[in-house]
Amino acid sequence: MMWGEGCGMSAPDWSLAAWRKSTRSHGNTNCVEVAASGAVIGVRDSKDATGAVLGFTESDWQTFIDTIKRSGRH
Repeated sequence: MMWGEGCGMSAPDWSLAAWRKSTRSHGNTNCVEVAASGAVIGVRDSKDATGAVLGFTESDWQTFIDTIKRSGRH
């Protein structure tokens, strides 16, 4: 998802987002965290809380989750 000039969307404010890690991470530091900001789902590296955030539409995120569940790799 793109934000900024010319795309008609402003970037979400991730500073107030409630980030969460999978309960399956068991303290592992090689994880990603997920949060919602409005209609955007953000994913970031848990080791770099101030780094880049990948943004997904709710529809694209749901497709990703459904695919993972169907693959049996969850």
